[in-house]
Amino acid sequence: MFKKIFLRNIFIIYFALFSFSLSSAEDIFLSLKKSKVNVRYGPGFDSPIKYIYKKINLPVKQIDKKENFRRIIDFKNNSGWIHISQLKDVSSVIPRSDVVLFKKPSNFSEPLVNIKRGRVLVIIKCSENWCKVKTDKYDGWINSKNLWGKIN
Repeated sequence: MFKKIFLRNIFIIYFALFSFSLSSAEDIFLSLKKSKVNVRYGPGFDSPIKYIYKKINLPVKQIDKKENFRRIIDFKNNSGWIHISQLKDVSSVIPRSDVVLFKKPSNFSEPLVNIKRGRVLVIIKCSENWCKVKTDKYDGWINSKNLWGKIN
């Protein structure tokens, strides 16, 4: 009897851990909706402002949520709480290293411009290993490896 209960409890614990790892397997990326967004120490308007983002479309990764606030982490591992009204579900990325923006999805295509590490790029579409992106002045294709953010 004891062995049966013990095995059942082990199975329940294993199942709970396995299902938790599946639910957290997909990262949730969001982007900043405005060019000025407050990041707070806690999930509430009464919580003090920790810092202010000043970059629209900046990708952030959601790591927790509480009511209408989302705890996020950014490309530089800064974290804090942002109200959901300041976030949107737009695919944007940041290159982890300097990359070349090409006219077509090929390394043999005409290079348009060098994109520096940390620049915000909004994704238009992706296919295989390439993503068509736009910046303030340019649009073109980059290799999708070594990007941080939501890739379609």
